[in-house]
Amino acid sequence: MPELYKFSDVGKKFSGPGENLEIFKHINLIVEEGESLAIVGASGSGKSTLLHLMGALDTPSTGTVSFDGRDLALMRPDQQAAFRNRTLGFVFQFHHLLPEFSALENVAMPALISGARRARVMPEARAMLERVGLAQRATSKIATLSGGERQRVAIARAVLLRPRVLLADEPTGNLDEVTGRQVSDLMMELNRELGMTLVVVTHNPELAARMHRTLELKAGRLLAHAAAQNAG
Repeated sequence: MPELYKFSDVGKKFSGPGENLEIFKHINLIVEEGESLAIVGASGSGKSTLLHLMGALDTPSTGTVSFDGRDLALMRPDQQAAFRNRTLGFVFQFHHLLPEFSALENVAMPALISGARRARVMPEARAMLERVGLAQRATSKIATLSGGERQRVAIARAVLLRPRVLLADEPTGNLDEVTGRQVSDLMMELNRELGMTLVVVTHNPELAARMHRTLELKAGRLLAHAAAQNAG
């Protein structure tokens, strides 16, 4: 499979009064197009920071993070914003849906922000809601949805524009076991159906085991995970 992401000797430090906190160093990683990858590790190990680097939400202190051969840190802010909107989908532990809008409007939001016509976007958003099993909840306000329903709306929003990459940060972290498994099933299905590259940060061993690869971030290093390789 073609190389998509490449981390070359990447390090990340956070500077504060009187101290420098080194999160990780010498990270080398290649993520191939279409694969699914889980990143596991203890809380505070830097997993989310690694995901933020992939999403051009942060920049490395040392080394480079490239996508399709292009250094993300060298993009202008408007180019980074366009990259996040058109190339990436994000799913977080806390869904970050807009409560004043319906489920359908939330799903449509990324396309509307990118300037697409509402007349074209809304049918596509409705079809995506149907794909995640929520067609009957299209007009419902977010406050009336269960946790699992909200996360499925968040996934539908993330993949509406058919992004090349889906980045998920603890997507099952706030869900019960059964609902978490349903959300995991959905992400794996979309990975296969749409050919999206899927990168998941998780504490959920069941979800991690379903990925093509599992890596562990430990003591500032990215290592092959002992219980890894499985096909979801």
